[in-house]
Amino acid sequence: MVILASSSPRRRELMKRIYPDYKIITADIDEESSYNLPPLKATLEIARRKGEKVKEDHYDDLIISADTIVIIDNQIIGKPVDEEDAKRLLHLLSGRTHEVITAYCLFYKDKFIEHYVSSFVTFYKLSDQLIEDYVKTGSPLDKAGAYGYQDNDKYPIVKEIKGSIDNVIGFPVEEIKKDFEDILKNA
Repeated sequence: MVILASSSPRRRELMKRIYPDYKIITADIDEESSYNLPPLKATLEIARRKGEKVKEDHYDDLIISADTIVIIDNQIIGKPVDEEDAKRLLHLLSGRTHEVITAYCLFYKDKFIEHYVSSFVTFYKLSDQLIEDYVKTGSPLDKAGAYGYQDNDKYPIVKEIKGSIDNVIGFPVEEIKKDFEDILKNA
């Protein structure tokens, strides 16, 4: 069985492009305890801990776990705690470039693969009204950095992406698919 250790609706959708017949088992871990680490190390640790938690009861299954963070000014920007925090984060990112890193892990019996993908995202200069309207939708509240690229058609926030768009959404499909095939080939 293939297990996606994630509650993210976006990851669930993108996972179908890798392997459509999978099961979801989420891992309840404290992510914020890792935020005191350097950003890359933090996201790798969170992704690994999610997968390890699920692996405790599913050793013989292939498990994929992931974590996505937004970094600006060398600080991790997580999910907003409320609407006011979402507005604050969007103002912080407005007109600037930030980095999005997704770390992912694959576990299969005694095999383990860990990688990360980095992309750079530049925002348009956002008006107060756009931020207000976007936050009212509720969409920014469950996303790192308080935005989703998939909302860009209706709320033009992202000006440019250098790197993987799937990574910015939270699941770098191309890279994970390659590692998925490699771990099964070498099993």
